[in-house]
Amino acid sequence: MTTQAPTWPVELMARAADIRLLALDVDGVMTDGTLLFSAEGDELKAFNILDGLGIKLLMQAGVTVAVITGRSSPLTERRMNSLGIPHLMQGREDKLTALRELAGQLQMPAAHIAYMGDDLPDLAAIQHAGLGLTVPNGHWYVRQHSDHCTTVPGGAGAVREVCDLILAAQGQLDQSLAHFLEPTA
Repeated sequence: MTTQAPTWPVELMARAADIRLLALDVDGVMTDGTLLFSAEGDELKAFNILDGLGIKLLMQAGVTVAVITGRSSPLTERRMNSLGIPHLMQGREDKLTALRELAGQLQMPAAHIAYMGDDLPDLAAIQHAGLGLTVPNGHWYVRQHSDHCTTVPGGAGAVREVCDLILAAQGQLDQSLAHFLEPTA
């Protein structure tokens, strides 16, 4: 049985087929970008569960996932640890430098990297990566200079959409989803 995944442009699928590392920003990509603080000053973040499963499926398929964020947050660390994301770079406002450092550690050429961000500090990393991605709630200039903009906003399953795209391009989406079907007799 074949899934009815979205239809993505051929050029986008060709680029996604080569991806071995997906690097993600947090605020505005994995969240909706809203910063919430309690009366006591505690930070609150809302992460989308769809993104989490998509990340796990992508990692099970052999794609490395990393997070590069300009802010430092114990909540982000907790969420990334719960997902098993091996590379978390917090407090890194120069996203391109952080991405290049990570690529060097992993010996990963830019053509095999996808980077997903939403605002101007992400732009150089988006342009450097073999596949530069953004979200519809991202800054207009970032959308203008990205290879692809998801159909759903950050914090609403945009990361899952990208994970499905990469899995489909690499011929692994059907296998990843089939695990969740009821076994047939």
